[in-house]
Amino acid sequence: MLRILMSIMVLLTLMSFDLYAEEKPAAPVASPTPTVQTEAPAPAPQAAPAPLKIDTGDTAWLLVSSAFVMLMSVPGLALFYGGIAKRKDLLNTMAMVLVAYAIASILWVVFGYSFAFNGDIAGIIGNAEKVLLSGIKIDSIVEAAKTIPELVFMVFQLTFAAITVALVCGAFIERIKFSAWILFAIFFFTFSYVPIAHWVWGGGMLAKMGALDFAGGTVVHINAGIAGLIGCIILGKRREATLLPSNLPLVLAGTGLLWFGWFGFNAGSSLAANGLAGYAFINTNTATALGALTWMFIEWTYAKKPTVLGFASGAVAGLVAITPAAGFVNIIGAIVIGICAGLFPFIAVAVIKQKIGYDDALDVFGIHGVGGIVGAILTGIFADPSINEAGKGLLYGNAGQLLTQVIAVAITIVYVAIVTAIIFVVIKAVVGLRVEIEDEISGLDECQHGEKAYN
Repeated sequence: MLRILMSIMVLLTLMSFDLYAEEKPAAPVASPTPTVQTEAPAPAPQAAPAPLKIDTGDTAWLLVSSAFVMLMSVPGLALFYGGIAKRKDLLNTMAMVLVAYAIASILWVVFGYSFAFNGDIAGIIGNAEKVLLSGIKIDSIVEAAKTIPELVFMVFQLTFAAITVALVCGAFIERIKFSAWILFAIFFFTFSYVPIAHWVWGGGMLAKMGALDFAGGTVVHINAGIAGLIGCIILGKRREATLLPSNLPLVLAGTGLLWFGWFGFNAGSSLAANGLAGYAFINTNTATALGALTWMFIEWTYAKKPTVLGFASGAVAGLVAITPAAGFVNIIGAIVIGICAGLFPFIAVAVIKQKIGYDDALDVFGIHGVGGIVGAILTGIFADPSINEAGKGLLYGNAGQLLTQVIAVAITIVYVAIVTAIIFVVIKAVVGLRVEIEDEISGLDECQHGEKAYN
């Protein structure tokens, strides 16, 4: 036995010498007639930076991703919100989503894109040089998206703006005037979404600070969630504040469309058809699945039954929480974020909301606000530079990133809260906020639109 072991050791030693000999570069052979170098060789010319060039694969992926995000709003979010609303308010709820998407689409082209992504004035806002898409040619390219036409980048960002505005309505349904909602959509887009998009993605103050937000945790979800919370507090409670979904199959259909479309939302935010998009894709799916399952099992323990609405809510919370982190964290980070997405939004919806007593009808704050905050902060912990060199979190030696994320979240919360309160004061003075009591009782479908969802 000893001889066998010694033979194996000798064999391994010889093999290591052979491998070393193969890896070691061969020694230079001496020249028989040495040459004399009379002058130093000229330095090699440095290559000029490669010009920005449109890549057809990246362009195709961003066009598809833009369509995915549009699908999230219409019909995804409309079905999700409409199915949860009361039977007598279903059409009005869906109409609020649709009109928000239309309003944001127009305003983005008119001035939103220019002020969000063109230039920088004191880190606060962009400039008006590209109002009505002025100066944007068919082959224009911007530094933020180096391989796709600027028009495609503009359209992709349009869909983000539109769904952010639409998300907010879930907190106000079943009591706000349709005219008041239209004014809110215009003012919120102008004074909340556009500035914050510039701060984070357009080279503004949060970008300069180093805040990380891959696909909209701060810009989209905290923005919408805080606006929903402040707005529903100012509006006051509904006369019938119980949550009795009118059509759960619609809710599930909407959930599926949101989950599907979110791949464009997150993976599309890589702005290229590459490995980062693939990682954002699998992170999104993993965190969403875990958010849904975590919420379901917690609810099963807490309320003794796993509801379909709870599973759908957990899935959306998972989508929300992974959004800021999708292109920064590895799969372990996505797993932790998914579990936290099922836990903390559930606590916000099932416990905190009940104790404080605000009437956030469709839990915009509990799911989008809290989920966005959780995701943004955990990005500061789990951002892995091997996934994306632009982000390095606490676990990889950069404790400052966590502090930066917390500061960015705090600034966003304070700003959105103030702006939303001012917007509601203005709207109340112009057209009023709430429908009449008898109209709220009979339902907003008939009093606001003269229609019924079911005849």
